Amino acid sequence: MVQPGRPPRDGMRGESGACADWARAELEGCPVEQVAVAGLSVSGWVRGGGGDDAHVGLLAETEADLPPIVVHVPSMRVVDGVHRVRAAAARGRASVAAVLYAGSAADAFVLSVWLNRVHGLPLDRVDRRAAAERILVSHGHWSDRRIAAAVGLAAGTVAGLRGRSTGQNDQLDRRVGRDGRGRPVNAAAGRRLAGKLLTEEPGASLRSVARRAGVSPATVQDVRRRLSAGDDPVPAQRRGSPPPRRVQSWAVSAAELRRALEQMKRDPALRLSESGRALLRWLDRHAAGIAEWGQLVQAVPSHCRALVAEFARVYAAAWADLAGSLENSGAAGLETARG
Repeated sequence: MVQPGRPPRDGMRGESGACADWARAELEGCPVEQVAVAGLSVSGWVRGGGGDDAHVGLLAETEADLPPIVVHVPSMRVVDGVHRVRAAAARGRASVAAVLYAGSAADAFVLSVWLNRVHGLPLDRVDRRAAAERILVSHGHWSDRRIAAAVGLAAGTVAGLRGRSTGQNDQLDRRVGRDGRGRPVNAAAGRRLAGKLLTEEPGASLRSVARRAGVSPATVQDVRRRLSAGDDPVPAQRRGSPPPRRVQSWAVSAAELRRALEQMKRDPALRLSESGRALLRWLDRHAAGIAEWGQLVQAVPSHCRALVAEFARVYAAAWADLAGSLENSGAAGLETARG
């Protein structure tokens, strides 16, 4: 066993910015231990097209010790180092050194994308766009530039994906930029908060109000001037109209899957065999459950919400493993069932 300590960060050497700092902080203090290759999951992560067999072959032939992989402990999914795991398996190794990361599944995914961006084989554009769409849902409070830095896309591309995303939280009023500082998405909200603070605390300094409202001191000064003149703190051209309410992405997907399921029910290969009919009943039961989520959420007591949310994350990870196994049948040898 490798002694716990600071995980290697050579892949991030020279990288700067809030995303790099976030990644370093996430890995800081994570223990490094030997883990069994057979117990690792390598599917359902950032590479939709699977791994590069030629790269695996090159790694398998090297005699040098390869850097530790990074593993998400709750799911034992490989965050970084899938090619190294496959190379170890090709060399007949029973275990590999691994940095054990215990963060959330959403953070582990961002970390996986980031680490693949700053070292090793780069992700192709399709995978980077898919990663950005997923991060926009899980980390929607991050700015377009910060997400772009994480996935290796232009900020304008991320902004376009955000505009088309149906999984965004419309109530997010602040985003965290590449410098780690939060700023209001809607400048009008920051101006109204500044106006409220100035009304309640007339003697407060511009910098104090600016810091709490998430706007610049110059904006606070303008708000103060407008209030003194009896005007609205938000200029008319900035008020706009509230954005239309978006439909949750899973609701759209559920409707599409329902239509696909009805077609599958007419497939003789499924409906004429007992195992096929069992599969259809299983899919039908879960599809019906998705439609009831709205009512189920309302029924969860406040003291149970965190626990139910954790159940949802575990189930989501299991479903992701299933999807990965179906899409990447070639990696079945490295998958293990969890009891």
